Amino acid sequence: MRYPTSSHTMKAGKPFFFSLIVLVAAIAAFYPPERPGTKEQIQLATMMEGLRQYHFMPKEVNDAFSGAVYKEYLNRLDGGKRFFTQSDIETLNAFKLDIDDEINRRSFEFFNAVMDRYATSIDRTEGWFKEMLQTPFNFEIDEHIETDGEKLTWATNEEEMKERWRQQLKYEVLSRLADKIDDRQNGVEELQEKSMEEMEADSRAAVLERYNDWYERLQKTKSSEYFSEYLSTIANLYDPHSEYFEPVEKQNFDITMAGKLEGIGARLQTEKENTKVVSIIPGGPAWKQKELEVNDVILKVAQGNAESEVVTGMDINDVVSKIRGDKGTIVKLTVRKADGSMKVIAITRDEVVLDEGFAKSVILSDAGSSNRVGYIRLPRFYADFESAAGRSCAVDMAKEIDKLKNESVDGLIIDLRNNGGGSLRDVVTMTGYFIEKGPIVQVKSKSGRASVHEDRDPTVQWDGPVIIMVNEFSASASEIMAAALQDYERAVIVGSPSTFGKGTVQRFFDMDNAVSGNDDIKPLGQVKLTIQKFYRIDGGSTQLKGVIPDIILPDNYSKLDLGEKENPFSMPWTEIEPVEHDQRVYRVDGYLNKLRSLSKQRVSESQSFQLTEENAMRFKTQKDQSTYPLKLDYFQALVKEKKAEADRYKDIFTAHESLAVNNPAVDLPHIQQDSAKIASNEDFLGQIKKDSYIDESLNIMSDMLRLEGEYARNSRKLTK
Repeated sequence: MRYPTSSHTMKAGKPFFFSLIVLVAAIAAFYPPERPGTKEQIQLATMMEGLRQYHFMPKEVNDAFSGAVYKEYLNRLDGGKRFFTQSDIETLNAFKLDIDDEINRRSFEFFNAVMDRYATSIDRTEGWFKEMLQTPFNFEIDEHIETDGEKLTWATNEEEMKERWRQQLKYEVLSRLADKIDDRQNGVEELQEKSMEEMEADSRAAVLERYNDWYERLQKTKSSEYFSEYLSTIANLYDPHSEYFEPVEKQNFDITMAGKLEGIGARLQTEKENTKVVSIIPGGPAWKQKELEVNDVILKVAQGNAESEVVTGMDINDVVSKIRGDKGTIVKLTVRKADGSMKVIAITRDEVVLDEGFAKSVILSDAGSSNRVGYIRLPRFYADFESAAGRSCAVDMAKEIDKLKNESVDGLIIDLRNNGGGSLRDVVTMTGYFIEKGPIVQVKSKSGRASVHEDRDPTVQWDGPVIIMVNEFSASASEIMAAALQDYERAVIVGSPSTFGKGTVQRFFDMDNAVSGNDDIKPLGQVKLTIQKFYRIDGGSTQLKGVIPDIILPDNYSKLDLGEKENPFSMPWTEIEPVEHDQRVYRVDGYLNKLRSLSKQRVSESQSFQLTEENAMRFKTQKDQSTYPLKLDYFQALVKEKKAEADRYKDIFTAHESLAVNNPAVDLPHIQQDSAKIASNEDFLGQIKKDSYIDESLNIMSDMLRLEGEYARNSRKLTK
């Protein structure tokens, strides 16, 4: 069993969340620096001017703002309160209300002071954990650890902080030791002859290795990464989705949005000093060549016939930047194979398509019904903003609808669960596939009236019944589509109590375009700014509130505070005037209450969904619990209790044997190209068969088809 650890909390990389991105041309320089300065000064000044000019709700940079930056940046560096003492905080308090002045004069006294203290603490605490993990812990003492940094105060002195480290290390060793004891009792062969002392020593060795790896990464963290986080901290105080992106971060964002890159088609990860291949992307250059393999360790990289460069110990982003490159160019990798042999592999770079992020469809049917229902999963609203010929989710969605129409499906289920958004252009186009034409979403800048984004194409790609599946992680563009089709009464929205609640629009600004000259310090990176809010066509906003589904199903996370409302810097909910809207394709308002009633009855009779309701309460209890015993028998009792609870909900959802899931016939030749695609497809189909939310959505669709038929028959009787 794994418990939370209170470790380094600064982001190693930005958590990927698809903001609603508006596609616009690059702007001219919006901030020519008034005077020359360092790279950091120009980055800060440029970002602040962009926030001032273009942010939807620009903030006053004053003492209150300064205090918020101070608190937030310290929390990101040391959320677990294991690096800074009260003495450090008292020293840093001198800067608490001066950061606004520093921003205005482009200086970094606070940032530099924090970095000095942080570097000193890293050096100091490295000696602590190495010393503490040399000797066994006493697990007979009745003591507890608090793992939630928000519930802790800063350590009053170095001794108190050292004690906090001792407890944390003891806790992690205890967690591993308890697992080993449990594994030995369950018959794990390699542990049968091990004594308690030996297992405790092995647990300490494992924790020591983890911390050694962590501190190696800390030592390698560049000052530019900490500064990037500092800039993002400042921008995040305007709202959670405004932030600074280093060039490599923006490149990774673009790759994920476009679903393609130019390189060799291998996924890499850091393992100690090495960069290891963890997977080969089917269809990519490395996959076609068949020489590079999973578990190969990359030691050197050469561009064409140039001299090889050693990459051992190098930051993984730097390694990746050397391996990626333009289509048609050659990269030579010196690798160490799993058997220890060395090999030089030359690979011609090419376009690599990341298929798993694109729309895909299947046909669902149930043994008890003659209905055939199309199911489309859309992981994100992707678009290639750099190339007009690139992939577009709207184009792909139209293709998937055509595939399903050719298979004569009766209804359509679109799965937007966990879809964090993406392209505004594409969601407007895609929503228009289900109505003749009309408004889809209203978008408002900080000044002026809202503009209405409309579907102007009278063509209806699908005129039958539609279900949109959502959950609490459906955000931004997902919420636009769900809200519009709900307002039109065109689709039934099914899912969690509400969606994420992100009602804002972002735009990237390239600092290189905003600053004239200074070529010696470029690239400067990009800043993503919230420039607009979007509103439903009924005038309401999805900001904070999200979209409330028509039919709500039990959800593991329903008792937790998730989404936009959880962030203290989120923008407020507002509303504007509605716009007229109507559609004559298909309406669900006539029997929506009946659909709710039928679904509610099935859910009440479903053991899986009832267990899900119970599990939601367990999740809330677990989240609230942050104190754990450090006495072995107490800890084992807690582990046993938690395991029994977890086992009760371990297999809530099993395969629905009556549910048949089949690929459209046109997709089979592509799927059967190679074993990797076959295996991936089998996994995809297997996931669907075990998904009770899809099964219940299929039941709701069956009700829609039946009720629609009854409504049509009754209408005919009345007209005779």
